[in-house]
Amino acid sequence: MKKLILFIFITLGGYLGWWLGEYIGIMTAYFLSMVGSLAGVFVGCAVNRRYLDL
Repeated sequence: MKKLILFIFITLGGYLGWWLGEYIGIMTAYFLSMVGSLAGVFVGCAVNRRYLDL
């Protein structure tokens, strides 16, 4: 279950970063996508730790 949660949050974070950066340029979109994916890892781990580890 942890891998599925991480996959979902990494995907959402990467998409959000790309969406925010695409108006500036392709490299900005790529960089913000990486930052968003990294944030997705942290958020996904926190959600997993808080709500799914029983």
